[in-house]
Amino acid sequence: MSPSKPEHNPSSYSNSSANHSPSKTSAFSVLMSSHQENEAWKEATVAEDRNFRPTKGNGGRRKAPFYKVMTGMPIAVDAFRYGAIPGVTAYFLTHAHSDHYTNLSSKWKAGPIYCSEGTANLIIHMLSVDRKWVHPLPMDVPTTIPNTGGVKVTLIEANHCPGSSLFLFEGPQTIDAGDSSYKSPFVGSARMFRYLHCGDFRASPQHVLHPSVKGKRLDCIYLDTTYLNPKYTFPSQAQVISACADLAKKVVSGESVATAIKGNGSTKTMDDWFTIVPKSEDKGNVKIQRTLVVVGTYSIGKERVVKAVAKALRTKVYCDSRKAAILRCQADPELHAMLTKDPYEAGVHLVPLGVISSDRIKEYTERWKGHWSKTLAFRPTGWTYTPAAGTDTAPSVASIVSHLPHKEFTCTNLRPMRNSTATHQLFGVPYSEHSSFFELTCFALSLDWARIVATVNVGSESSRGKIATWVARWEAEKKKRGPGVVPYRTLDYW
Repeated sequence: MSPSKPEHNPSSYSNSSANHSPSKTSAFSVLMSSHQENEAWKEATVAEDRNFRPTKGNGGRRKAPFYKVMTGMPIAVDAFRYGAIPGVTAYFLTHAHSDHYTNLSSKWKAGPIYCSEGTANLIIHMLSVDRKWVHPLPMDVPTTIPNTGGVKVTLIEANHCPGSSLFLFEGPQTIDAGDSSYKSPFVGSARMFRYLHCGDFRASPQHVLHPSVKGKRLDCIYLDTTYLNPKYTFPSQAQVISACADLAKKVVSGESVATAIKGNGSTKTMDDWFTIVPKSEDKGNVKIQRTLVVVGTYSIGKERVVKAVAKALRTKVYCDSRKAAILRCQADPELHAMLTKDPYEAGVHLVPLGVISSDRIKEYTERWKGHWSKTLAFRPTGWTYTPAAGTDTAPSVASIVSHLPHKEFTCTNLRPMRNSTATHQLFGVPYSEHSSFFELTCFALSLDWARIVATVNVGSESSRGKIATWVARWEAEKKKRGPGVVPYRTLDYW
């Protein structure tokens, strides 16, 4: 999902500790009535109906839900599926993943598109969007957007996929743009508003310490709540990347998977069946086993795992020509130097995430039969994470931030996927480019905000209710803690 409106917005959750005058407190802290809330979501549900088909009767286009347009500003974010939205003069794209650029194509002509340079390169290459519509913006520098009534935007690295950005919008409310029947009472006022749109992101201390955000009051945060559930407190990216690189190095060097993931322990596990015992006729003349490492990725994303493994093995990276062209759209000379067109020159192959399954990986490696005898494959996604037995599924916010998760995470914490074999060893690894539950909590407690708007998993009343519960708990904990950034281990992760 994409962003929601702040003031008078039924999908947002209010921080009642806002230091505003009574009139402003009323605007920012009092939720709409249940009737208004239900009506707003009815409107949004109709707009998002999967069975919608454009006809003359419905205006020939899908109407944009209220949460797609910034309140009081002629700005839409990740809202291309709605075509030309009434009153909108600037269309922003957080990153080049298909669920965010739906309907964007060479036929686009609804208005200027603003994004990072990396994302601009990608949509021009992948979608053939006419360059005249694409306006790449610099990172970390406030830029005034034309025809928006003076709104400035600052792009901040999102720590998601290459080219992804957070948008910090600052400016007045000048228009009730969009299709929604809900209007803002602040349009035309002298007041300035500050919205932080997170798109998809992996929250880190660097975000809350960014000079454009640190110490500033945010009227609204549009929050990526993909993993807003205590069971998804997976390890940091750095830890998971290191674990993958270490395991790959050990296995390619000849160590068995069972030994590598057992570490210094001597306890027998079910994984011992991975150990290959040479047949009697092989004794004294054991063949050297060559292992190919395969990493699954999205069309864009997960490149950090690929680079770390390739560097650990001191080898090249191979992928098909289509993927290579996409990678070369990214400003990553280190990765570009690793690429090769020769699959036999590369010890690491990059494939679509779906290939990392027992059947498809065998099909893929069959084409290299005779060159590699084994395959070690990684499927990096947060959905593979399973919390330890006995994990508290309803922790207090204070306990969440007082106990650092995963003080250690190494290759000994990795376990092979079901249906792995001695020759095809598959690992689902908890590497995510979305924030973990722990990171979302630290992020929310480290910033000064009036409202939080969930942008993911808001399709049902039940899900929205669970999100609201956690936002209320964050708000209560912020009151107790006072201002300040939650202590962190490094600038890259809490």
